[in-house]
Amino acid sequence: MRLNDCHNFHDFRRLAQHRLPGPIFNYIDGGADDEVTMRRNSAAFETCDLVPSVLRGVSEVDLSTTVMGQKIDLPVYLSPTALQRLFHHQGERATAAAAEKFGTMFGVSSLGTVSMDELARKHRTPQVYQFYFHKDRGLNRAMMEQAKASGIQVMMLTVDSITGGNRERDLRTGFSIPFRLTLGGLYQFAIKPAWGIHYLAHEKFSLPQLDAHIDMKGDALTIGRYFTEMLDPSMNWDDVAQMVQAWGGEFCLKGVMSVEDARRAADIGCTGIVLSNHGGRQLDGSRSAFDQLDEIVQAVGDRIDVMIDGGIQRGSHVLKALSLGAKAVGLGRYYLYALAAAGQPGIERALGQLKAEIVRDMRLMGARRVAELGPQNLRFRH
Repeated sequence: MRLNDCHNFHDFRRLAQHRLPGPIFNYIDGGADDEVTMRRNSAAFETCDLVPSVLRGVSEVDLSTTVMGQKIDLPVYLSPTALQRLFHHQGERATAAAAEKFGTMFGVSSLGTVSMDELARKHRTPQVYQFYFHKDRGLNRAMMEQAKASGIQVMMLTVDSITGGNRERDLRTGFSIPFRLTLGGLYQFAIKPAWGIHYLAHEKFSLPQLDAHIDMKGDALTIGRYFTEMLDPSMNWDDVAQMVQAWGGEFCLKGVMSVEDARRAADIGCTGIVLSNHGGRQLDGSRSAFDQLDEIVQAVGDRIDVMIDGGIQRGSHVLKALSLGAKAVGLGRYYLYALAAAGQPGIERALGQLKAEIVRDMRLMGARRVAELGPQNLRFRH
């Protein structure tokens, strides 16, 4: 199988599985516990149908939108995800370059493998910095100051990960940073030598956002211990309100799922929220973001930008989310499989196909611009 054989999400997933050692593929592919929520994220979009309008004269389609003060050419953005240079040696460099080519926003994680400073210097498109709340308040301040110095406009605090989810696929393979592989996991690396050659031939793996503040090298601290020992489960609304005030700009909470929490986010001055269950990787049994979208948009959509992520596999999924009032839709696994499959050309092919699907579906729906989509386009099945 080659990149030219990839025509949809599932094709990219298969090619990624072919190219990655099993433990790394399963790190991307897996969810928490029984993976019920992970499966529900995509299935949720099947609970409603699109109702097209015809004879609307849709010769041109404008996909541009504005979210958290950032003008983007596509109503989708590349969500911040961790450890990208494990999946392909280009890592976030490929992600950022592909996002720039399509004129959309991309996120860089605290657990990113390329420096946000480097990416901000190279690319003109908006960059979101996603971070976690640490027990060390000085560390939180330092990381925000570093982001501000890099020229980043949008801060995104992840609030659904005060402790790590129970990802049993990783337990079976021994996946961690640094690697502590089981025999089965070692075998999976041995039968995919191309990945190892690329990994060793390029720059040493690092976590530049954290390396300046925390010793993440050697056996000092694995990613799992980072979540259990460094992050602060006592984080509360007062803590976040102080961070919003200190940042003084576009500030987004990622992982909000209830109307009450959405209202609190607006009350403390957040400019955006991402409805998210972390791709089903945290609390298994959690509701899907799409299932919560209408209720939350009705409650706070006039006060705060509402985005969603989780389970996006098709342009029609994007249209359904936009029709319920999402300002933009975040992609995670959608572009990570493409990154793993072929680096920057993989992400560009995946985004090109998704854009073509959205344009085609907008024409078939009779919508010339994103603002013309609304609840009138949808009917839910009961």
